[in-house]
Amino acid sequence: MTRSDASEPPGAGLADRFGRVATDLRVSLTDRCNLRCTYCMPAEGLEWLPNPSLLTDDEVVRLIAVAVNRLGVTDVRFTGGEPLLRRGLTEIVRAVAALPGRPRMMLTTNGIGLARRAAALAEAGLDRVNVSLDTLDPGRFAAITRRDRHADVLAGLAAAAAAGLVPVKMNAVLLRGVNDDEAVPLLRFALEHGYELRFIEQMPLDAGHTWRREEMVTGAEILAALRSGFALTPDPGVRGGAPAETWVVDGGPAKVGVIASVSSPFCGACDRTRLTADGSVRSCLFSQEETDLRGALRAGAGDEELADLWRKAMWAKPAGHGIDDPKFLQPARPMSAIGG
Repeated sequence: MTRSDASEPPGAGLADRFGRVATDLRVSLTDRCNLRCTYCMPAEGLEWLPNPSLLTDDEVVRLIAVAVNRLGVTDVRFTGGEPLLRRGLTEIVRAVAALPGRPRMMLTTNGIGLARRAAALAEAGLDRVNVSLDTLDPGRFAAITRRDRHADVLAGLAAAAAAGLVPVKMNAVLLRGVNDDEAVPLLRFALEHGYELRFIEQMPLDAGHTWRREEMVTGAEILAALRSGFALTPDPGVRGGAPAETWVVDGGPAKVGVIASVSSPFCGACDRTRLTADGSVRSCLFSQEETDLRGALRAGAGDEELADLWRKAMWAKPAGHGIDDPKFLQPARPMSAIGG
């Protein structure tokens, strides 16, 4: 990867020193969640961000407008915590859909509450959803999430498909000794219902910093398990900056993806920028640094000033996340406070 020695970002987009340009914005709408997944947060939850520090709905829309109209962002994904807990979610989606240069809009959710909101979100302009589901077994679901809400997630998936939020994608994390025998059943379930399944390696983003590489189910292990039940061939399509490497299942047209952020990082093609619920830009999911936009916005900064702060934040993006570096440190914020 070639590095630029220029001290200031060139042009109008979100370029970095290594030739990448961010066009995909991940917007965290809240750090709160109604599940307590064992690989994410403790049973008692976390100390949530105080409401005054969160961006208001209008501030969220304004910063997205800056990203779309001044910085070349074409895709916006709403995340959390759990974004369905954001009371103004539908209105935010509607406002972003009305922007000039309307971006594609996606939502990553645990699916709880989606059954009653899918139709309204689709009507407001949401394009599609990713729903997390790590197991087909209600008992295992309760053990992993510490909540008995498995049926609600299944209902959310079905409602998203019925509302036209397609392709509906399923996200699954396999945990060694917990649900690592479910690769084939999960894919079979997804194929039967017309969902697109993405397996995600467990990443070092838990609140307790207990992640251990040797306990992670790797992308290679996931593929080996899938091949015990299906014929997989590499997807001939162009991957680009997509986090998932995809495989054609049994000759197609169905596909399955594996996001191997740890064992096979794709940092060289990363096209993402992140905005936290309290208004900070993160150039990388694993970044130790953030750039505060909320403070500038509330101090009266104009759109071009906000855009310039954002450009500078992305220009400083590192070449990679550095998980293989012995000096690697997990971010101070857990995944629920960063946004996926």
